[in-house]
Amino acid sequence: MSQRDQLLRDFLQQNGWADAERRVLAGDASFRRYDRLQRRDQAAVLMDAPPPQEDVRPFIRIGDQLCRLGYSAPRILAKDVEHGFLLLEDLGDSTYARILAADDDEEGLYALAMDVLADLHGRAEAVPAGTPAYDDERLLTEACLLTDWYMPAVLGHPVAADARDQYRSLWRDLFPIARSVPDTLVLRDFHVDNLMLLDRPGLAACGLLDFQDAVSGPITYDPMSLLEDARRDIDPGLIERMKDRYLARLPHVDRPSFAASWAVLAAQRHAKVIGIFTRLCKRDGKAGYLVHIPRVWRLLEQSLAHPALAPIKAWLDTHMPPDQRTVPNP
Repeated sequence: MSQRDQLLRDFLQQNGWADAERRVLAGDASFRRYDRLQRRDQAAVLMDAPPPQEDVRPFIRIGDQLCRLGYSAPRILAKDVEHGFLLLEDLGDSTYARILAADDDEEGLYALAMDVLADLHGRAEAVPAGTPAYDDERLLTEACLLTDWYMPAVLGHPVAADARDQYRSLWRDLFPIARSVPDTLVLRDFHVDNLMLLDRPGLAACGLLDFQDAVSGPITYDPMSLLEDARRDIDPGLIERMKDRYLARLPHVDRPSFAASWAVLAAQRHAKVIGIFTRLCKRDGKAGYLVHIPRVWRLLEQSLAHPALAPIKAWLDTHMPPDQRTVPNP
């Protein structure tokens, strides 16, 4: 038995779950894994987040804040911060992704999620103390995943230093446009795989998962990540109705500024995701994410149609023309 397995057994023993049946619930693109624990009529979720790669403190901080505000994040039942173990409330199996795969009430699900975001973004107290800022350096590092991972994988050579420097400079010029809307708590992975439908009243019917990377940043980011989904095609009409629904609840937000901020952050996120999916394949041996790259390129090209993105579009057309935007070899 490994040292970590023993630590995990000790954690379960100390918290009364040593005799529970345990089975894998989920893994993700990080080092975390989740197991479902079942004993008699009780269930819980075990998060195994090994340090130093993972740190459970941000998850605790953001989860506590969401619960305080009345949203349905999993309650923390027990914790071992030093070793990276949490026992969490089990919110069940009804993820948005599973429900949508059965073609069930797409409009209603997205409307609920957008209402949660509008409610959160209308609260002055949304961001808890200790939440890092989504600053320019963080945004820039993410955007460079495209140049540092995807482009070398497809082109067969690194991006030239002067071209990469120009790419970085163009993004720096765009970030003020992204920040032309109010800031709020940005959960960052707000999409159908991390949302659940619960049998609870009102906004609490939307369960929230995977928010440990939350930051303080522009209100446009989470609605965009929900509606421009790397893993799922969404009807453009539904997207526009959801934007209108959200903005109707936040009438103080300037619509042209919202549209420009959305376009910049969408392009930034899609560039990041293309790079991350490539890195997961090349570095971590997880090639399954490559299937989504054509969709994410379509979304990125859609974002580049906004006039504010013309400089990034011109750079990509020069250094990564459309006929080279292919899926990397595993």
